[in-house]
Amino acid sequence: MKRILVTGAGGFVGARIMEQLMGPAIEFLPFPPGRMAGISREELCELVLRLQPNALIHTAALSDTGHCETHPEESYRANVSIPLWIAEAAREVNAKLVAFSSDQVYAGLQDTGPFEEDLPLHPANVYGRHKLEAEQRVLELLPSAVLLRATWMYDLPGYGLPIRGNLILNLLRAAMHNEPLRFSCRDYRGVTYVRQAVENLLPALELPGGVYNFGCENDYDMYTTARHFCTVLGITPPLEKADWPRSLRMNCRKAREAGIVFDSTFDNVTRCLQDYGVSSLL
Repeated sequence: MKRILVTGAGGFVGARIMEQLMGPAIEFLPFPPGRMAGISREELCELVLRLQPNALIHTAALSDTGHCETHPEESYRANVSIPLWIAEAAREVNAKLVAFSSDQVYAGLQDTGPFEEDLPLHPANVYGRHKLEAEQRVLELLPSAVLLRATWMYDLPGYGLPIRGNLILNLLRAAMHNEPLRFSCRDYRGVTYVRQAVENLLPALELPGGVYNFGCENDYDMYTTARHFCTVLGITPPLEKADWPRSLRMNCRKAREAGIVFDSTFDNVTRCLQDYGVSSLL
């Protein structure tokens, strides 16, 4: 039986891995809850040596970009140091490592994309800079590691799983309270149903080492994307159009050619509602 250690197993992505991918041929081992925040390099390595996993999926991170901006030392520990320690431990036990990075590494590029993985990057925020440094240093240490540049992800509440702020919930809240939401017609990024991301993690374990854009592609700006989500959800919150530029738009051809396939951002939200057996939410 294959043994896979999952960090952040109580979090948004990790909990869905534990719920969605469990099967007779794979044993998923949750990283002990509460240990990651204060763990030392030596303690982490000792834990991995004791568990002897065949693979590690590293989902734990400090992903609040605003918090990272004001707490850069905390961000560096969570988003650079700990991934490096995990890569060291994976190398010690000869385990495959799949770790989440972020589309925020593309923040600050002037073009609208879509961007491929080999572009020279200078991320505009602390979180993006730390994620990029982690990618580079993990691959220097462990060339077989797979780093997944994930999009913004969403899900609906249910199955007793943790939920966090996401595009669907933001739109629903705005519709329920008739509160305006602003989206820029010059902001571009993919948005991904987290359950499709999770189902693509097992094939990701078979990828050659490297960096991969990972998630739904999207040719539309975020104002248009939000309007489409509202139509599918059957809601009419007051949406306001802004005009500030940003692009985190990714070209996922590299992953697609390796067998990692996602719906488009627009098709993905329809799949989400179908999975939950609803046609609209209000």
